[in-house]
Amino acid sequence: MTQAKPSFTARGGIWVLAQVPLMLLALVIPMRFGAGHFMPVELVQVVGVAVTVLGAAMSVWGFISLGDALTPYPKPLAGATLHRQGAFKLMRHPIYAGVLLASFGWSLWWLSVAGGLYALVLAVFFDRKAAYEELWLRQQYKVYPDYQAKVKKFIPGVY
Repeated sequence: MTQAKPSFTARGGIWVLAQVPLMLLALVIPMRFGAGHFMPVELVQVVGVAVTVLGAAMSVWGFISLGDALTPYPKPLAGATLHRQGAFKLMRHPIYAGVLLASFGWSLWWLSVAGGLYALVLAVFFDRKAAYEELWLRQQYKVYPDYQAKVKKFIPGVY
């Protein structure tokens, strides 16, 4: 007899539902309330493009580093091993960190103060989602507190 899969909410699905519109807003707000254009003209916009690309690359590296343990839910997959290699060697939540970096970069690209402020809101959301996720990670992996003590959440060596 196979065991029933936990429900959508039991896996943290509400967090996933909430992050979709929040991430869409991070895309739209800078474009709507910024003074920039898609083709960067000013140096700060070029820096924004570079930061956006770096953030996207960091998220992709996190996806690749997770491999078959990848799930959109905060609750880790049953039977998955704790990943501490690749991007996870530098930070505990590289996908979230990449999204946040890309959001800040996108705001610079579009010269949007409102977008930059909104990126801070998104940062608070992902910080709370990560804290929630880490409750499950500590339950599932007895070595997680040690990993947590050695590797910072979003910014290597800082936070």
